Parts: sequence; structure tokens; C-alpha cells
Amino acid sequence: MTRSTRPKVVERAAERRFEATGIGPGIAIGPVVVRQNAPAPAILRERTGPAADEHARLAEAVSRSLRQLDKLRGRLLLLPEMAQAEIVPLIDAYRQMLGPSRLLRDTARRLEAEAISAEAAVSDAAEAIAAQLRAGIPADSAAGEGEAHEGARLAAEVAEIARRLIRNLAAQPFAGYSAFPPGTVLVAEQLRPADAALIDPSRVSGVVTEDGGATDHTAIMLRALGIPAVMGAAGVCAAASLAPANAPIIVDGGSGIVVVAPDAATLETARIGVAAYARERQKLARLRRLKAVTASGEPVELQANLELPAELPLIAQSGAAGIGLLRTEFLFINAETLPDEAAQFAVYREIVESMSGDPTTIRVLDWGGEKQSDALTQAGFLAGMGDLNPALGLRGLRLLLRAPELFEAQLAAILRASAHGPVRILLPMVTLVAEVQAAREILERVARRLRRRRVKLPSTLPPLGVMIETPAAALNADALALEADFLAIGTNDLAMYTLAVDRGAAEVADLYNSVHPAVLKLVARVASAALRLRRPVSLCGEIGGDPRLTPLLLGLGLRSLSTNASSVPLVKQAIRSAEIESCVRFARQVLDQTDPARVSALIAAFHARGV
Repeated sequence: MTRSTRPKVVERAAERRFEATGIGPGIAIGPVVVRQNAPAPAILRERTGPAADEHARLAEAVSRSLRQLDKLRGRLLLLPEMAQAEIVPLIDAYRQMLGPSRLLRDTARRLEAEAISAEAAVSDAAEAIAAQLRAGIPADSAAGEGEAHEGARLAAEVAEIARRLIRNLAAQPFAGYSAFPPGTVLVAEQLRPADAALIDPSRVSGVVTEDGGATDHTAIMLRALGIPAVMGAAGVCAAASLAPANAPIIVDGGSGIVVVAPDAATLETARIGVAAYARERQKLARLRRLKAVTASGEPVELQANLELPAELPLIAQSGAAGIGLLRTEFLFINAETLPDEAAQFAVYREIVESMSGDPTTIRVLDWGGEKQSDALTQAGFLAGMGDLNPALGLRGLRLLLRAPELFEAQLAAILRASAHGPVRILLPMVTLVAEVQAAREILERVARRLRRRRVKLPSTLPPLGVMIETPAAALNADALALEADFLAIGTNDLAMYTLAVDRGAAEVADLYNSVHPAVLKLVARVASAALRLRRPVSLCGEIGGDPRLTPLLLGLGLRSLSTNASSVPLVKQAIRSAEIESCVRFARQVLDQTDPARVSALIAAFHARGV
């Protein structure tokens, strides 16, 4: 994936070349259709009639928006399962905002308090909520590769549903893509997620936009559809519009390069690339049923991370051997009321049963001051969470130990689900042995209570593990391993805390480096401690999904990796090509380094040799 802070434009003869952000592998060549964004409806702020009329208009716009979303959900049934898994949660979030949500409550309040139109009320309410989300939630990399930070993501969702409401209030139609000829490359100023969901991959072979980035919902959607795409190519719409008639366009989603009106040599090179990529995809597809075992015969546990239940089809298609990290925040983030034990149990049971005997590692609620939840706030669990630096405040297990009723309800649901398949419980943000001891006492107390109720539980309680995501936990891994049943290294947060860098902050983003020598030394220390004490250890940070780093991680002693489902085939391919002795020598060489640039150079050289 190539990221560029400023799109580069190169002119060569008649062709024009853009270098921007590639959001997924693959090359598309085809005729261009340029789609300009429809202008936003003009908003007349002052209403001309009674407030009741505006309430009625708003209700009709909400109803029309819900019908559109239902139609869009039906359209998803025609798309690949991977695409469905990406967009369904977003549609669900939109539908929730069209229910008894903060957006509609604030809009209704403004209609009563101010003499403004429904369009103005929706716009003002959405802007206020989005501004609060962006200002109150700093960027956080803990969610893993490709994830936008939670505040920005929620703000974008609020803005998107507000746009839909305003367009329906103004009776402005939505554009479609069904009339495109097969093989079309769509070039647009901006492409929103709901628009991306309407794209037919049999007609649209590639997408280029002037706006957007690799981590937004549209990018995720296009990756799921398997459409090569490049985003952030400023000026491409004008270039494509001025290109000679019938001139093709090349979109390289891997390198982030777009070529408008390519010459014969460039076109031939691109066609060779298309054929090579097709062969590589066929090769990866065959890996699904093969075991993750090194070339020297050593087995590796390769699992997938799960953010939302709708992603389960992705895991099934990836060939992952279970779920190495199930994040449970989705149950709380959009909820107006806290999910009780029964509601959580129903979700966990469905996920555990879907794994058909493969293990599921469930991380208990990892909430912190960088996130917001009406349900948690109203229940009083987030009192005192206004830390100046939420990353260093009351979050993860620290919060749960101060809210035992919240913790016990979740543990009870997980324990009940563990009767339906193998489950492991993972504790986030652990820095003290006493925290693990306290959590285990609560787990055992909940189990005794359930057994008194004659609730079916397994004869042995699920293993209790800890996330290693702070330098304190890594340096104290021996002591934590004596109390925990397994360790899981979260390299995203471990890098952030070790380097004192929030990669979401543009001013210091270039300092964030998951393979910084200090971070790698901590990973090696944890792996060594787990080996000495005979405790399973896994790695579930984003570097686990980079096949270039697989040999290094194996050389550091790791034999269990959990990554996003889409990376599983590539990592499996790297595992099956790896010789452990070579990996160990490579890891020792890397650990001797003190310069991050030197580490990166060694990784690139090792990868280039294909060893």
C-alpha cells in the first residue's frame, strides 16, 4: 500500500501520471467515466410555516431514508460476502441514527427552540455532534490496521446520515452506476460508502477519487469488493475529462499510481501486471485449505481478529484457525442502554458456534477516555474519565475493576458461551500482577454463582490471558505469565506507549514505528518469558498481518499470530516459505540494531531475497 501526503502528477508525452494512495492490490485498465459530485442542496434556514410542518417533513425524510437503506441492504445480497461484511455494520449504524438517536433528538429540539427549517436543524445538530466527537476523541491506533480512530469514524457517520436526510428533505435524487459499460473505471471527486455499495464489480473494474484515504469506509468497502482503487489523486477528474476520446486509464491499487491516456509501452506493462496479479490471487486461494506450517515443518497458529460479527464470513473464507482477538466494544459503542448478560451471551454464543470447534479469544471491554458511549455514560461508568491524556487514564481492565457489575455481566456471558465451544478470555491494559489476581477472583466468583443457578458451564474454566501492550507489562512479563494462562502482545499500543507517539497526530506520525528496535526488544522479551514459563503467547497487532515481517516474528519465537482476515492468506504463504533457522538468524541480526532505519533496511533486504 502506498501513501502520499501530496499527490504527485507526472506528464510524459500525452499520458498523465498521478501518484496518490493505493488502497488495495490489483490493476485495472478500462474506459473512463467521470462522475462529478452533485452540489449539496441549498439550505434555507428560516422556515416559512409552523414547526409542526417541519416535524412532518423531517419524519417523511427519515422514513424515505430508512427505505433507501433497506433497499441498499437488499442490494448487498448480490455482492460478495466480504463486501457484505464491510457495509452491513455501517448500514446498521445509519439505521440506529434514524431511530431514537441523539441526532434526531437534537434536531427536534432545535425545531422547537428556533424558527429554522428541518434542513437547517439537521445540519446544525449534525455539525455540533460531529465537532464534539472530533474534539473529544483523540486519534488512537489500538484498533488495528485500516481502522480509523473512533471519534473521526463516528463523526463521519453522523455527517453522512445528515447529508442523506437533507437530500431527501430537498427531494434531490441519488446517482446510480447500473448503466456503466463493463470494464469501466470510475473517476470521481468523492465516493461515499453507500455509493460504493451500489457499484457492480462486473461493470466497474477500478475506482479513482480526488478525496478520501486508505482507512475510511469507502476504501474498506472497495477492498472488500476486490476493486483496484486509488484515493487522493487531486486533479484526476480534470485530466480524465480532457483525455482523448476512448483513451483508457490505468489504476494500480497496489502502488497508488494512476495513468490517464497511457502510451503503448505503459499500457503493455500494465497488462503484464494484470496477468501476474491474477495468477497470484489463484495461488493464494489455494492456500485456504493448507495448514500454516513452516517449510522446516514447524506448525504456527494463524488466527484472525474480529471487530464485528458481520465479519465472520471473512474469517471463514480466509482459512484462519479461529479468532485470536474478538473485540467486544461494538456491543457498547452505539447502544443507548447497556447490553445485559443475556444480550451479550446471545452474541458470543453465535460467534463461538460459528467457529465449529476452532478457538475464540474474547477480549473483555477495552474502553477508555478516547471513546464515547451514551449507555456507559448514563450508567455512570465513565465518571471521572475526562483525563487530559485518556491513553494514560482509566481504561481497559482498570475501568472494569472499578465497575464490577459491568465486568461480572460480561464475564457471565462469556462463561455461558464457553459451553458451546472453546473460548479464551483476554484482559486489556494490564500493568500489575494484582490486577490479574483480582480479575481471576471475579471470574471464579461469577462461575460459582452461575453453577448455583445450574447454568451449563464447561468443567474447566476458560483460560485467562493478559494483553501485553505497555512497557511495564512487557518488562514484567515473567511475573504476569505466572498469574495468567496465556499472553497476547498488542503491538499497536505497545509501540505507542514505548515511543510516546500517537500515530494519529500528524505532527509526530513519522515517529511511530512498530518495528523500532525498542519495540522489537520488548516483543522478544515477552516471547522469551512465555517460552521459559511454558505459557502460550500470540501477537495480535497490525505487524502480524504484514507478510514481510512474518520471518522476523517467527525468529523472535512467536508461533501464534492473529491478524485481519484479509491478511491471513498472505501471512500463511510467508509462513509456509519460512525456514526457522534462517528466521532465527535474521531476528538476532535485527535485535542487534539500534537504528530504526537500519532495521527497515534489513527487513527489506531479507524480503527481497525471498528467504
